[in-house]
Amino acid sequence: MGERWGWLPRHLLLHDGERLVGAMPQYLKTNSYGELVFDWDWAEAYQRSGLAYYPKLVTAVPYTPATGARLLVAPDVDRNAVLPALISAAIGHARELGVSSLHWLFPDQRDRDALAAQGLLIRSSCQFHWHNRGYRDFDHYLDHFTSAKRKNIRRERRRVQESGATLRQLYGEQLSTAQWQTVHRHYTSTFARLGGHATLSLAFFRDISQHLPGQVVIFLAERDGQPVASAICLRDGHSLYGRHWGCDEHFDNLHFELCYYQGLDYCIRHGLQRFDPGAQGEHKISRGFLPTATWSAHWIAHPEFRSAIADFLQRETRSIQNYIETLGEHAPFKRNY
Repeated sequence: MGERWGWLPRHLLLHDGERLVGAMPQYLKTNSYGELVFDWDWAEAYQRSGLAYYPKLVTAVPYTPATGARLLVAPDVDRNAVLPALISAAIGHARELGVSSLHWLFPDQRDRDALAAQGLLIRSSCQFHWHNRGYRDFDHYLDHFTSAKRKNIRRERRRVQESGATLRQLYGEQLSTAQWQTVHRHYTSTFARLGGHATLSLAFFRDISQHLPGQVVIFLAERDGQPVASAICLRDGHSLYGRHWGCDEHFDNLHFELCYYQGLDYCIRHGLQRFDPGAQGEHKISRGFLPTATWSAHWIAHPEFRSAIADFLQRETRSIQNYIETLGEHAPFKRNY
């Protein structure tokens, strides 16, 4: 990352004397790539007004639209005392740097409530998440679908089986050097095809596989013993997180199989409670991923822009709420479920 991709580390540490009591992962950003909370319109409005939107500060996990803790507090200190000090220090740091804004992306509910209590602007967005309701296996999961939706998924999966592709689920540390090279090539090829930038290196994926054994999950499709497509996921003790995929050959419905059905099957077999397959994608609803609100928090230095953005966020939040309610009516499950 660093200067090449516009993520410059400016992590914030809060000490009580010699003791570290709070921390915040923070980056000085010169663009909005890799954030997945889209503020390009804000940057354009600044530019039209003759103001600089960049650099800005962002508290986030780069290239990872997954909700989690953003305000880190030592476990044996008074959280209610540390959080206001940590947020205040972050804003003070933003003022010292003279940046346009400070953004917390995908905070969990506890952090979001703390940020809202300190007067930050709260923004809502929508992703599509799956929740485990105690399914015994994939067929038991499909038993809760309407007949038409269930038949469609079974047809999609059958076509993958009939294509001659074989499927494997592996952990990152189990992959050979050659397999990892192929998986990484799949990852980069998707960005190249879509006109994006593949910023995560092969060394990065291999490093986290070795240091986080059992947490990098690879879904691999092979033909004649050779990998032709792959999907990269990560897991913790509760959830599976999907993000990247790519392929060498086209197979009908293989994207759905590797990116969704294999992950769902993995979650059910391993007792994981949630599958967060990444940003965007209304097509996920018919596969049982339901619209779910996600959040961000924002400090805007310029008072007039802060007022304008606050007004925009009020209207946007109502729109997002209506969007989630409307999409929820299209869930594939039986009405009594």
